[in-house]
Amino acid sequence: MTHYKRLTLATAVALATASAHAAPVFWTDWTGGDLDAGSGFQAQGTITTSTSSVTVTYTNANGIGFYQPSGGTDYWVNRNSGRDDSISPYTSAQVDNSPTGTDIIALRYAGTQTLQFSQSIANPVFGFVSLNGNGYAFDQDFEIVSAGGADGNACGYWGCGTSYKNVVDLGGGVFEYQLLGTGEPHGTLRFTGAFDTVSWRSLSSENWNGFTVGVQGTAIEVFPPNPSALPEPTTLALLGLSLAGLGFTRRRA
Repeated sequence: MTHYKRLTLATAVALATASAHAAPVFWTDWTGGDLDAGSGFQAQGTITTSTSSVTVTYTNANGIGFYQPSGGTDYWVNRNSGRDDSISPYTSAQVDNSPTGTDIIALRYAGTQTLQFSQSIANPVFGFVSLNGNGYAFDQDFEIVSAGGADGNACGYWGCGTSYKNVVDLGGGVFEYQLLGTGEPHGTLRFTGAFDTVSWRSLSSENWNGFTVGVQGTAIEVFPPNPSALPEPTTLALLGLSLAGLGFTRRRA
């Protein structure tokens, strides 16, 4: 079963009121090579936020098409117009900036894959390239926030396409949220919440569709505890004395 791992119920409740305004996204800097000695694939990268460095570990037991941690073709450019974030398929009212560098993980096989973060992160954003002939299935709802050829955006590297969400009722109150497309979909989707693990399923084998992941920040940066919700130390002391007094009165009665 694919899953997004919620950290706490309190966090989930707080996120329900989180605003959806545009924000800079900190994208993963993928590094090194394949860490899986077998037929699968594993790689690591780093997300550097304003105050933290988060290690991201990607694992896919089925293997991938190819891995590009540095250099190579920039598949995040706009078709026929290079880099221009004002019309990028990857920017929107929710996401200020397109993926940095040329880093990309190209998928090829059907099956489940997982991203593990070294600490809780907030509002993960997926940039995807050429999602034709495939799709991703999550058990957590998401929002498609941008797409090539829509809302004044340029087409992506391989062209334009249509992205859409398909919700499947699996029964028993369980739903699957699928990202599907026609043509050559390029764009971003965003999940709202605090997560330390993200998993999804490629619906079919297709060579190839690519992705990278970014975050709005760490969970602590984006959803800090609300000090006003906690009693002041003096209030706690007075409350303790009051309770003690009540207990003394009850004993004497």
